[in-house]
Amino acid sequence: MSWFIRKEKGISTPTEMKREAPDGLWYQCPNCKKIMQTKEHKMNAYTCEHCNYHEKVGSEAYFEILFDHNEFTELDADLTSADPLNFKDTKAYPDRIRATMAKTGLKDAVRTGHGKMNDLNIVIACMDFNFIGGSMGSVVGEKIARAIDYALKNKQPFLMISRSGGARMMEAGFSLMQMAKTSAKLALLSEAGIPYVSLLTDPTTGGVTASYAMLGDFNISEPEALIGFAGPRVIRETIGKDLPKGFQSAEFVLEHGFLDFIVDRKDLKDKLTSLIKMIQ
Repeated sequence: MSWFIRKEKGISTPTEMKREAPDGLWYQCPNCKKIMQTKEHKMNAYTCEHCNYHEKVGSEAYFEILFDHNEFTELDADLTSADPLNFKDTKAYPDRIRATMAKTGLKDAVRTGHGKMNDLNIVIACMDFNFIGGSMGSVVGEKIARAIDYALKNKQPFLMISRSGGARMMEAGFSLMQMAKTSAKLALLSEAGIPYVSLLTDPTTGGVTASYAMLGDFNISEPEALIGFAGPRVIRETIGKDLPKGFQSAEFVLEHGFLDFIVDRKDLKDKLTSLIKMIQ
């Protein structure tokens, strides 16, 4: 091994000659801590190839996964929140909205669009948790209602992808009104015989769970998603008891009859296509 021994001391490599991996080349799974290439992670529908952990993603990723060639027409893209209550906590509500829009590149906590999924026409509404915790405000309810109107007018199936912490406290009663509005629109969809599939992702809680997220012709979920009304910590502190193992996980909810099935994100597009063809 003499050829491996460095005989000269103080050898250093100039900075410009150093070769480092570009930022974002590797992805570390937060669940199993194993490493995989970011490109492979994306091709795997943002799931871990080692433990199948489903990374929390937003509308951009779901639209890319579901719409053929990522081609779709966005609905009501410029709809933004007003400030009906002149609400202020640590900052004024309009300032919070503007800051969140600048940070996320989103207009609000839901995006809606229509396009083709395996050559089937479909309307999709997808929530973004990065926008104030995916909270349900007036814009969220209005965009979902308008997307349902489009599905009704064009007789296209409707997919709702929920990921939310619940009602938006900055809009108080205006937020809670969205539960009734979206539920009424979904009733019209049901009367017209147009399929509605609700996909619950991690987490789906609060007023969203209590309204449109649980009103699908089929209610489905991704593996291990948190699904409930109040959070586990709140329930534990209220009843003063430890909760059952896996409480409010998708698997627990499925076992107790509140879900139809759990679907792996890698199979989501094909499963949805088969489901819609079956019930159309």
